[in-house]
Amino acid sequence: MTLELTLKQIAKSICATVEGDDQVLITGINSLVLAEKGEISFLSDPRLKSQVRTTKASAVITKEIISLYQGPQMIVADPSLAYAKVATIFAPAIPRFPGISEKSIIGKGAHIGKDVSIYPFVYIGRESIIDNEVTLFPGVYIGDRVTIGKESVIYSNVAIMSDCVIGKKVIIHAGTVIGSDGFGFAKECDKNIKIPQTGIVQIEDEVEIGAQNAIDRASLGKTVIKRGVKTDNLVQIGHNVVVSENTIIVAQVGIAGSTKIGKNVIIGGQVGFTDHIEIGDRVIIGSKSGVAKSIPADQVVSGIPTMPHRLWLKTRGHIRRLPEYSERLKELEDRVKELEKQLKKG
Repeated sequence: MTLELTLKQIAKSICATVEGDDQVLITGINSLVLAEKGEISFLSDPRLKSQVRTTKASAVITKEIISLYQGPQMIVADPSLAYAKVATIFAPAIPRFPGISEKSIIGKGAHIGKDVSIYPFVYIGRESIIDNEVTLFPGVYIGDRVTIGKESVIYSNVAIMSDCVIGKKVIIHAGTVIGSDGFGFAKECDKNIKIPQTGIVQIEDEVEIGAQNAIDRASLGKTVIKRGVKTDNLVQIGHNVVVSENTIIVAQVGIAGSTKIGKNVIIGGQVGFTDHIEIGDRVIIGSKSGVAKSIPADQVVSGIPTMPHRLWLKTRGHIRRLPEYSERLKELEDRVKELEKQLKKG
């Protein structure tokens, strides 16, 4: 059944103001280019203003009234945030298997809560705890003594290894491994001797882990992903790492063991971290950076190794001119040599 709401109802739910007919019915949200009648769209980038003139959307979310658009407009302080909230309203519900499939395997002593959805070919180990309203998609592996909190969603082919703890309302996307062994070896002559990894991974409430992440268990103690952290796809988090609240980690980031990441940090794609360093709260790290030492709070850094972002931009500008600098330096060296010859003669 299609959800149908008036602009007035939507505006009330996101604290917006409607300019125009607030009784227009909305059945979904779409981009300015693709929107059809009955859908609401949004303008968050002023460079796309020209698309407002031709959009077929029945209403537009915007920061201020747009003269190019004659239909109803929903005025908000932050159109991108409003889009996220409205999209959540119209997003389809996560499909759930009705109950516990007979084709799943549940180990001895496991506790299964109420209203769970366990698809076929799920394996749940001994003494694990699956709380109320959890959804486990096909191919999920849950090791022994794992705890998964209420309303969490674990997508296909996720492996959560023994003793790990998953909080409430956690989302883990397909192919991720939680609790794989940390990368720890000791040298004995020419041999690499494995160091047993006996700790766990603890993921707190409302975390979202992207597809094909690897989060290693601690060598001792815990690897901890704190409340509200969001990771993109293909992220590697090493043993004993702590990622603090509401940090965002973009794709292909690698964090080496025992590194501590502060609160509300933003880490761009393909950033690499060395081990045993600390990143302060609210740090922003540009894509492709190499982080070799600790960074104090409230810094914006980029580069390999990292430096203040503006300095890195200047450095990048000079790199392009290195061939020119080299030629000028050679000319200056030749002139100095010529002057030295003349001085000797004089």
